Amino acid sequence: MKKSKLPDFSESYWRDSCQIPEYEALTSDLEAEAVVIGGGITGITTAYLLAKEGVKAVLIDGGKLLNGTTGHTTAKITCQHGVIYDELIQHFGIEQTKLYYEANHDGLKFIRSMIEDHQIDCDFSEEDAIIYAESESYLNQVQKEYEAYQKLNIKSEYSDRIALDLAVNGAVSMKNQAQFHPVKYLTALVQEITKNGGEIFEGTTAVDIEANNQLRVVTREGHKISCKYAVVASHFPFYDGAGFYFARMHSERSYAIGVKAVHPYPGGMYLSADSPTRSLRYTDDNGEKLIIVGGESHQTGQDFCTSKHYDALHDFSERVIGISEIPYRWSAQDLITLDKIPYVGKISENRENILVATGYRKWGMTNGTAAALILRDIILEKKNLYADVFTPSRFKADPSLKTLVRENADVAKHLIEGKLEMPDKTPADLGPDEGAAVTFNGKRAGAYKDPEGKLYVLDTTCTHMGCEVEWNNAERSWDCPCHGSRFSYKGEVVEGPAKDPLEKLDQ
Repeated sequence: MKKSKLPDFSESYWRDSCQIPEYEALTSDLEAEAVVIGGGITGITTAYLLAKEGVKAVLIDGGKLLNGTTGHTTAKITCQHGVIYDELIQHFGIEQTKLYYEANHDGLKFIRSMIEDHQIDCDFSEEDAIIYAESESYLNQVQKEYEAYQKLNIKSEYSDRIALDLAVNGAVSMKNQAQFHPVKYLTALVQEITKNGGEIFEGTTAVDIEANNQLRVVTREGHKISCKYAVVASHFPFYDGAGFYFARMHSERSYAIGVKAVHPYPGGMYLSADSPTRSLRYTDDNGEKLIIVGGESHQTGQDFCTSKHYDALHDFSERVIGISEIPYRWSAQDLITLDKIPYVGKISENRENILVATGYRKWGMTNGTAAALILRDIILEKKNLYADVFTPSRFKADPSLKTLVRENADVAKHLIEGKLEMPDKTPADLGPDEGAAVTFNGKRAGAYKDPEGKLYVLDTTCTHMGCEVEWNNAERSWDCPCHGSRFSYKGEVVEGPAKDPLEKLDQ
């Protein structure tokens, strides 16, 4: 049966196949020139670049390094970010769009040079990145994307077939892109940070930034790191700085499975223009090819049966490459800005020394690296060619205004609906390893019964802005449909913007 082939628990191949260094939590006040908050690709690369320049840098993470989106990516190092360039040209013009492309291309070149200079063994390989249209309805998008590549002088090729066992109507390939093992690569950079005098602390959650005469990053335990610059690279900005990021982005979850295939994989990185999205690439797993099949995006907290997305990827994989085994499944969360370009730079106009990087729209390997290069230049007071394209203070009425109205109407809808819902189930109705919104003591609550029968009952009011969280059965978490905060079945914060756990209810 297909269900038996999917692992019971979510686990990323990248994290499982690599030894990641561990670091102690911060236990006292500290001084630094720059504090970098967030142990993903942006935070690690930024801390590396600063330490290399002789800046006294401190990197902190609320949990473990590389345990967020970077550790759960598909890890394509590509400037091909879906069907996007034609749209960006329409909204921003050719010159601005070209700068977006070149910033990401520089990110790819930087990763390639780091791997060569430091001899990093991270399964790096050059591959073409291919977008294909299976249906006639998406063919026009692919054709327009190819035309956009020509306008931007992007090395590319158009074809009416691909090497996978799929009947397609058209495909465009971006040449000389790449893939790698992100955790192996970034683990090498982590070691370089400490070699160059940087300090790293795990289990150190930043909860505030004091921005008076002296900039101080405040941790949950009450310790303070005094600094000249603070870099918020925590995926969703834990500190808003009057930038209203919660209203200017939405979060999406996507899914991946690691497949040992029956049929030979032809190489290349593939992405469907059709919806729901399908993504394929391979990586080496002890001499065998592990095919990473991804897709199935939806807004966080707005899908009531998340496990069906793994089933859909299973069915697609069986049809296209054949399945001998599925040793891994995992999911990731990504943030999408109003105009689909990341926010990188000063967190707001009146917070000169607090910097942010967020909103990579599922393309964090190049965008996250480009962001780190921009952040380094801001801190070193160097001009950066791409800073204006990514600046968080930009606002373009088309498409930003329409998107802002639509997304905040969606938040209001979920806020109201959640408050009015009175679930049919009670905690007694749950079976082992089952969670659901329930009625408890006459009010809406969240309950999960673990495999041994232990019951966890929580207040489902998100501690960020008061929306009601929903149960995610695939990841055993409580997810907020308004701004993407996620909590474990015990109520602990898994992803922000929420800082505080869900309240536990007495049973």
